Amino acid sequence: MSSIPQSSPVSAAAIAGSDLLSALRQDDFALLEPKLGECRMRSGDIIYNPGDNVDYCYFPTSGAMSSYFVEMDDGMAVETILVGREGALGGIISHGSLPAYARANVLHEGVFLRIAMRDLESAKDRSPAIAHLFARYADCVMAQVFQSIACNAVHTIEQRAAKWLSAAVDRIGRNDVTMTQEQLASMMGIGRSYASRVLQRFKRDGMVRTRRGGIEVLDRIGLKDRACTCNDQVEGHFRRVLGAVYPKDE
Repeated sequence: MSSIPQSSPVSAAAIAGSDLLSALRQDDFALLEPKLGECRMRSGDIIYNPGDNVDYCYFPTSGAMSSYFVEMDDGMAVETILVGREGALGGIISHGSLPAYARANVLHEGVFLRIAMRDLESAKDRSPAIAHLFARYADCVMAQVFQSIACNAVHTIEQRAAKWLSAAVDRIGRNDVTMTQEQLASMMGIGRSYASRVLQRFKRDGMVRTRRGGIEVLDRIGLKDRACTCNDQVEGHFRRVLGAVYPKDE
């Protein structure tokens, strides 16, 4: 089982740091707020392991970032999607404490909000807007998965690495990504030598520099020019789908 710190009462800053929860109007959010807790998690903390009961839903806030990993037979853990302040982890549309399929890891430390699944389900039953929000977010998660599969099939390692680093700095709101070359290679499902060569090209062109345990992005625009458009496709879907939580005439 994963080990999660005890939560404390939520702060206004943490609430404002969740783009997903911020999409709700105050009267709908008021159904969730008394049941939310706040906890700070560190890079490397495990939220769920495969087979763990999903008892809580977690919302990364501000610069906190997590990822889902699928563990392969050879021990390699390959990243599927990133989740930052735009989203949530665990029990998005399912009912009850169902077992987790993938491992959920904290990539960048920060504050997470969490709510027990029983309380989230109760709020969904009382508020169509909350139910719609999570159903629409589940659609966005599927869009990320679909795009990731297509990206891994047709785009180059350089495009994918640039895409991942661009997505990371956009989510955490700063240029310094806590990530080693080995971790980047594992997350992308490639050999360390491939990741090293790509980063060397990025460094040569003045787009990144590396340090012990981290990668700093120096040229966001240049990096995005090297990336595929997969991030843009997913972001566009998020805007269209989550922007329609409430009817326009309300």
